Amino acid sequence: MTAVQSSASASPSGTHDRTPGSLVSVRPTVPPGRLLADLVPPPHFDQARFATYRANPEHPSQARTVARLEEVVAEIAAPAPTGLRALLGRRRPAPAVYMDGGFGVGKTHLLTSLAHAVTSAAGPGSAVYGTFVEYTNLVGALGFLPTVEALSTRKLVCIDEFELDDPGDTVLMSRLLRELADRGVALAATSNTLPDALGEGRFAAEDFLREIQALADRFEVLRVDGEDYRHRAVVTDAEPLPADAVRAAAAARDGAVLDDFADLLAHLATVHPSRYGAMLDGVELVALTGVRAVTRQEVALRLVVLIDRLYDRDVPVLLAGVDGVAERSLFTEEMLAGGYRKKYFRALSRLGALAQEGRRLAAA
Repeated sequence: MTAVQSSASASPSGTHDRTPGSLVSVRPTVPPGRLLADLVPPPHFDQARFATYRANPEHPSQARTVARLEEVVAEIAAPAPTGLRALLGRRRPAPAVYMDGGFGVGKTHLLTSLAHAVTSAAGPGSAVYGTFVEYTNLVGALGFLPTVEALSTRKLVCIDEFELDDPGDTVLMSRLLRELADRGVALAATSNTLPDALGEGRFAAEDFLREIQALADRFEVLRVDGEDYRHRAVVTDAEPLPADAVRAAAAARDGAVLDDFADLLAHLATVHPSRYGAMLDGVELVALTGVRAVTRQEVALRLVVLIDRLYDRDVPVLLAGVDGVAERSLFTEEMLAGGYRKKYFRALSRLGALAQEGRRLAAA
């Protein structure tokens, strides 16, 4: 059963009363091969290209980064030397770039543009793109060496949102990148600094280079300055919606799902995060009632993964809170000040954009 299976009955006026589907009813089965096949830029960035990136003239580092990435594409797509040139010439290391910047400055747009450009220049399948979590999930599903073998056939591996808050996963990813770099695979990565760290003169590059250790001297750091293009349109600034309005909007839209927030959080605990994307197959709108603050960290982290998959797929959301409180305090102050705060701020920024689109659809 898919999340969007529903029933509809005709009313006397000829309209249809629709019963929305439910995410809670979905338990997707995802073969390991799909995890590898899904390592492509998400639908949200299907049209992302260097030409569509609006570099802000007030932040020259943005235009410089675009120019450098275009050079990287040419390096990756250049034919390998053959014959005597290959025997006499020294093997040039594949490029490795790390884009350093805050939330919403367009790093993911640039990273997906890089993946699209390499695919266009070097052929289908030459580039893979995924988030840090998707690569760790891939290793968990395939095993470390099969993952290395699968990815080493590509010319470029892009890692979005490289996470430094889990020591075990960081060591795993550092080892994976080292194996790929040694096999001549080009690498590109991004991660975020905290909003309150902007202007301190350093972003996350120092932490990133320290954690990848042996690979640090291979990575070129590209600083991307700027303001959040989403303008901090996080859900904490939005007014809550009435539950009846959320239910009515879900019932009126094909492909919508409607769930109680607590039920959904409980369901997420029974589904591996690598399957959250498959759980959203066919979903066009997610409506949730009973939204309240999440107080347990493991629950909040699962919710962050779901928000990322919703954002990847441009799935709007409608949220109705308990006692008039919805998005204002989705994560606790302790969480927003703790070790996983980067993930929570990113989730709030992304969920805010999805909630804004959901409200627009509900008002239409």
